[in-house]
Amino acid sequence: MASELQAFQQTIREGIPDVLPPARPLDNSVSHAPKRKDILTPEEKKLALRNALRYFHPKHHAALAPEFAQELKEHGRIYMYRFRPEHPMHARPIDHYPARSKQAAAIMLMVQNNLDPAVAQHPSELITYGGNGAVFQNWAQYRLCMKYLSEMTDEQTLVMYSGHPLGLFPSHPDAPRVVVTNGMMIPNYSKPDDWERFNALGVTQYGQMTAGSYMYIGPQGIVHGTTITVLNAARMLKEPGAKGKLFVTSGLGGMSGAQPKAGNIAGVVTICAEVNTTAAYKRHSQGWVDEVIADVDACIDAALAWQKKGEAHSIAYLGNVVDLWERLAARNIKVDLGSDQTSLHNPWAGGYYPVGLSYEESNALMVKDPSAFKQRVQETLRRHVAAVNTLAGQGMYFFDYGNAFLLESKRAGADIAGKNGEEFRYPSYVEDIMGPLCFDHGFGPFRWVCTSGDAKDLVTSDRIAGDVLEAMLKEAPTEIGQQIADNLHWIRSAEQNKLVVGSQARILYADSEGRIRIAQAFNEAIKRGEISAPIVLGRDHHDVSGTDSPYRETSNIRDGSRFTADMAVQNFVGDAFRGATWISLHNGGGVGWGEVINGGFGMVLDGSADSDRRLQSMLHWDVNNGIARRAWARNPNAVWSIEQEMKRTPLLKVTLPNEADDGLIDQLIG
Repeated sequence: MASELQAFQQTIREGIPDVLPPARPLDNSVSHAPKRKDILTPEEKKLALRNALRYFHPKHHAALAPEFAQELKEHGRIYMYRFRPEHPMHARPIDHYPARSKQAAAIMLMVQNNLDPAVAQHPSELITYGGNGAVFQNWAQYRLCMKYLSEMTDEQTLVMYSGHPLGLFPSHPDAPRVVVTNGMMIPNYSKPDDWERFNALGVTQYGQMTAGSYMYIGPQGIVHGTTITVLNAARMLKEPGAKGKLFVTSGLGGMSGAQPKAGNIAGVVTICAEVNTTAAYKRHSQGWVDEVIADVDACIDAALAWQKKGEAHSIAYLGNVVDLWERLAARNIKVDLGSDQTSLHNPWAGGYYPVGLSYEESNALMVKDPSAFKQRVQETLRRHVAAVNTLAGQGMYFFDYGNAFLLESKRAGADIAGKNGEEFRYPSYVEDIMGPLCFDHGFGPFRWVCTSGDAKDLVTSDRIAGDVLEAMLKEAPTEIGQQIADNLHWIRSAEQNKLVVGSQARILYADSEGRIRIAQAFNEAIKRGEISAPIVLGRDHHDVSGTDSPYRETSNIRDGSRFTADMAVQNFVGDAFRGATWISLHNGGGVGWGEVINGGFGMVLDGSADSDRRLQSMLHWDVNNGIARRAWARNPNAVWSIEQEMKRTPLLKVTLPNEADDGLIDQLIG
């Protein structure tokens, strides 16, 4: 064991090895990214090779150049598979990492968790989730980044340009240890094909939300928000309540894999379609979906049987979701709740698959004939929407789950337009649920990771967080009582729901006050030794302040500013000087390249007074920046929330909106 640890630490310190490791075959035990389209000109392919070879001494170029050229030809990218480490990839206890800075060691842990095969969607291609959400572009970047982290002190900052470690720069202890940007393009170069081209050149990457910011915690990362969404969607039905209701959706990849688990927790019967056999059975083996059925009628019959029992149950339908929707419509099955969480932010490169073709046939077509593949996808979207419309006409509540389903369906010419000038026929879940009930009040996906790797520390942290919420519930105003009660139920049952995949991590929706009080309690527990090692705080970028996304996170901001990105950029910058350990800013994430700007952070709590100072300053800003913006957009719940916060925080002074009389406006402009 000691020799294994020493070998691991030596590999980390070595970085890019001076002696070439032997070439390694692809690991066929894990899912691999689909081949990307052949988009580069011959001259650009030469440039891609030059860009890749600059990581290595010229003495290795003769051996590596043909290998990298072959990767570019076979995969559409240069991943540098030869340099994939021999050591198992997973989050280790923080003390196992060779580091001069405890903060840097925590970041190393988080990086490795994002690449853990149990967590990552395509681990060999360094893709964590969403089909293209990458931690790094290639394995040389991983090795160099980890080496820098092992060497850095608390007087340095590591700068990361879209997976590339630019270098260690002198800074100071209050500065972030790492500053990450991903895909930050000149605005006119943010079209989907721009990502394909510049990613193939090796100069940018799609960091998704928490992939390229080292804060992904497996499908648990979205399961709490999905549970909240399903619970509140069921409360909106004519016959409110989740028990016995049928929920139909699709996607069992990274984030979407949370849906069947959330359905079970909420109490519904879930059918979730998935075309990728590996992904479906991976979620089944992890206990995130109860069974896998390949026959569409058998799948529907099983769901109806569980409905009759009145018991929660989840089924993975191994097939195309359109076949499922059309069969449900043909059989006139009553579906209560419907959604979709395929990766439609990435529709032409494996995010959504056309009906009538197998998974393998689709992957081949998208490379061989991209225009034909696009045509098949858009035909499928039109059929998809037609079947959904039929069932919605019979009373189903359908909502877009922020995956660009509505947007891409509209672009495909589907019958998705709304009435009376509304953009879409169906709401985004943020418009109906997450925006007004959570984000406008400051509730969002707060998370933490126990760096000891000890499950006992996670249990202790669950208890501490639950105790804080219990105390808050007793004094909560009616406007946010239901949210706190739902979150308390979540955390008290988190351990029994077996949510951990990868690191010992937890997610818990909380508002500004809740996050600060929970973090303070963690810091105190670390100081007392009740929790044995530092805790990393973070969140999904899918939050109150972190993301400007007009078709998802900010879709319920209706003052015309939803297409601006000031909030996310201000969030990133403000977190930096208020004490975050690392910060990130991304183009793309969730709904697609060029469609969103989002920022994230990580913060290490070590039980010190310094940690207490940092958490109070940063967490307060990280939430209230977004509430203030939402209040200025005239969202009533946000106005109420920021007014409450100004009463609690005398130094906070926020500009509030004045309401105009609609009658006066209508008189002036007909």
